[in-house]
Amino acid sequence: MATEIDPIHQFEIQKIVDFGHVGEFPIAFTNSAAFMFGIVALVFFFLTSATSSRALVPGRWQNLAEISYEFVASTIRSTAGTEGMKFFPLVFSLFIFVFTANFLGMVPYAFTVTSHLIVTAALAAIVIGTVILYGFFRHGTHFLHLFVPSGVPAFLLPFMVIIEVISFLSRPISLSLRLFANMLAGHIAMKVFAGFIVMMGSAGVAGALGAVLPLSMVVALTALEFLVAFLQAYVFTVLTCIYLNDALHPGH
Repeated sequence: MATEIDPIHQFEIQKIVDFGHVGEFPIAFTNSAAFMFGIVALVFFFLTSATSSRALVPGRWQNLAEISYEFVASTIRSTAGTEGMKFFPLVFSLFIFVFTANFLGMVPYAFTVTSHLIVTAALAAIVIGTVILYGFFRHGTHFLHLFVPSGVPAFLLPFMVIIEVISFLSRPISLSLRLFANMLAGHIAMKVFAGFIVMMGSAGVAGALGAVLPLSMVVALTALEFLVAFLQAYVFTVLTCIYLNDALHPGH
């Protein structure tokens, strides 16, 4: 019973296949990796199935795929301009992965991969790495103008550069922590109130009546978590587009 109501147990990494060690580091295929492979397979199956017919009058699934495409495309155009569409494959892949992972985590007994900082940090590293590599590839050293605001007096310039560098370095931290913290906190809260239902329900008639309150909280939190699952995928996508815009236009 203790394990069932433990709010942290749902985030535990479990080995499925152990491949031994490389030095002191264990190598294994885990439940987290299995769900990530499952997410990729699910998205691939959905997109290929939905777009295989390419009907002039789209069906339900093709329409959903087209809405997903246009949603991401419009987000890119509104934040990074038409030129930002060159990053569409990256942005769409990140959005659909985070979106699917968040919603799959709402399924009972499923594993929420975006509730692990290592996963969200890896996604954030992909974004910031792309910004840096493309920025230097396209603009060369002119990309460093990203850290030099225009119109700033010379005596303030060193301080402004330091602030801009710190702000840039904090981007992957905030990008990864925001998604990780929201998914982690929401699932813990749901598990805690669900535990209250189990404990109070086993305490007789009075406890069963008292369990109505945590039950209503679980229902409300579940609805809120579905909204948060979408919003966090959207926020991650918008911030990605904003950061990629700096790679296209590094000047202030």
